[in-house]
Amino acid sequence: MLRLVLLQLLTTVLAGVVAGMLGGVHALVSALLGGLCCVVPNGLLALRLYSNARRSKAVNPMSFFIGEFIKIALTVALLGAVAWLYRDLNWLALIAAFIVALKSYIILLFRH
Repeated sequence: MLRLVLLQLLTTVLAGVVAGMLGGVHALVSALLGGLCCVVPNGLLALRLYSNARRSKAVNPMSFFIGEFIKIALTVALLGAVAWLYRDLNWLALIAAFIVALKSYIILLFRH
């Protein structure tokens, strides 16, 4: 799970660099924020699942579903906060980087 979160972070940075080259500083910041709206909740879910598995030696399915609900709510809240607080938001860069980070696990599927 940690590899996935690190891969998402790497693809977020790469998407930010590409957006910055194409659209300037505001596109770079928007892309980084969009990717982080995906990476941060996924990292927190991974940490929660890891700590639950280490603590009880058996993963409870309810902890996964509760964690997934919290992850989705946090993702929506972060996207809303970015849209509300960052005045020079480039929506295309934000959504593109969010999708790139969200779908970066496909790279790991093709590695093996």
